Amino acid sequence: MKKVMLLLFIASFSVIFGQDQKLTPFKIDFIRFDGDAFLGYDSFGSYYTIKNNVFSKINMRDTLEYKNISLGKIIKVDLQNPLKIVLFYENFNTVIILDNQLNETQKINFSESIIPIVVSAIGIASQNQLWIYNSMNQQLGLYDYLNNDYKTISVPFTESIRNYSSDFNVFHWVDNKNNWYVCDIFGKIKSKGIIPDFDSIVIINESQLIYSKDAVLILYDLEKGKKTEIEISEKTFKKFYYKDQILSIFTSAGITNYKITIP
Repeated sequence: MKKVMLLLFIASFSVIFGQDQKLTPFKIDFIRFDGDAFLGYDSFGSYYTIKNNVFSKINMRDTLEYKNISLGKIIKVDLQNPLKIVLFYENFNTVIILDNQLNETQKINFSESIIPIVVSAIGIASQNQLWIYNSMNQQLGLYDYLNNDYKTISVPFTESIRNYSSDFNVFHWVDNKNNWYVCDIFGKIKSKGIIPDFDSIVIINESQLIYSKDAVLILYDLEKGKKTEIEISEKTFKKFYYKDQILSIFTSAGITNYKITIP
């Protein structure tokens, strides 16, 4: 009888131990917000939004706005450097760079470039450069926006880009077959593997990402092959955002911010 009880105890312990643990973040605050898109925060506590194609910077002191009706819809915003904010207007193949007061400091129309460039992905890189995915040749390049100089750094992509993100030193993308790749500023490409299907995704580093599927948030560690559900109170949401251990959930009511520690 004792042996039977011992075996049952070991079996139950193994089941509990084998189950994926859930990650429960700590709710910090809630911000009421009526807009089309929440874009995230900068290191100074300001947050950025888009409503009716107007780009806004909001903090406790004031709200700054930028709009450019002539260029159509804002497709992408890069906030990595709050002193050089990048707005991408894909329909007009144009990038606007703003300072921290949302004053326009530079306008780049790639259709006027000597080298044919049709941009479909963009991000700020190091040394006064922009990451450019040129759909004309399906290659990744770097554009020096001070000297108006462009160089191709990668081989042609074999599949179209489904999702992408970048920092100053690397460009991440997931193709339409859910293959995850990363390219450095020297053009060296590494395949990170195939990731689970997703509705939206935020890449944290070269081995971890958070993705949503059917309104469920999952932390995925590619190296460990581990999925961990992130428990939040929202049953549905428009989008989520993660940076520096802050998880922001954007719903029709507003923005809920959570403190989360990524293992």
